Amino acid sequence: MTLLELLQLMRKHLKLMIALPLACGIAMALVAFLFLPNTYTSSVSMYVLTKSTEETGGLNNQDLTASQMLTNDVATLIEGDRVMNDTAEALQMESLNDYTIEVTSATTTRVITLSVTGEDAQSTAIIANKLAEQASVVAQEVMDVKSVNAIDQAETPESPSGPNRLMYTAVALLAGLFLAVALVVLADMLNTRARNAEDVEELLGLPVIGRIPAMKEGK
Repeated sequence: MTLLELLQLMRKHLKLMIALPLACGIAMALVAFLFLPNTYTSSVSMYVLTKSTEETGGLNNQDLTASQMLTNDVATLIEGDRVMNDTAEALQMESLNDYTIEVTSATTTRVITLSVTGEDAQSTAIIANKLAEQASVVAQEVMDVKSVNAIDQAETPESPSGPNRLMYTAVALLAGLFLAVALVVLADMLNTRARNAEDVEELLGLPVIGRIPAMKEGK
């Protein structure tokens, strides 16, 4: 099927091509705006202070590389069960499973960014700050780290960070459009009727030697 044939087929089923994407978009919008709860994200930045910094008063290139590697290890440590369980216990919570926790560290700095996302805005800030505190305690115990200092305290977010309802709706519209195209193409493939002279020639293997014009009613 050529692109022109596909466009003609879509034009022939224009109502379906419009109705199905709209139905999918409206359905997703209703679900997103009525049933998906708001989520909030609170972040805290931390600086990894190694013992070599304290001892030498500075960093050479070798120390800097080692410190950056250690920073990545601390970032991995924060996502581990030890820090998560200690934080939940300190906050008298069973677990942090209801929250999405993301830890990122740059390859050229010793700064770690910790983000906590959940449905309760105030809780995300409390958990982020407590995670930073517990990360420093655990890192000092198991690594060659002097401390993990919070650069700034996580604050209670004033506006939700998600979900992106407009994006969900747009994706649903596109999905509905693709589904409509697929249905139209499938219906055309399953339609085995001869619709023109070319179809007759292909089915019978014989040339068309004459055509009878269509007659309008009343003539």
